[in-house]
Amino acid sequence: MTSADNNPDFSDVNAGGAGGAGGAGSADTTGNADFSDVKSGSSTTAPGAETTYTVKSGDSLSKIARHFYGDGSKWKKIHAANADKIPNPDLIHPGLELTIPAG
Repeated sequence: MTSADNNPDFSDVNAGGAGGAGGAGSADTTGNADFSDVKSGSSTTAPGAETTYTVKSGDSLSKIARHFYGDGSKWKKIHAANADKIPNPDLIHPGLELTIPAG
């Protein structure tokens, strides 16, 4: 519903989330946001964040680079980040956990 000046009328909207009484998202009558269900830790979706990848049968560093970067020639970036785990970039084994640097 809109008012005479074409602005939405939110006068009948209650504060709080969609949850039921006392449940997650219930209204906080003090006007403070409820972050009780927020867990601490780092985000894996933040720009510039590294991720991990577990090598599967048939994988190669260039195939993994193509998957993450869209360019198989960037395999050296993955190798450099995992040089301690991959002495020979032509020999990677299923189950190996690789660090994938940000694009």
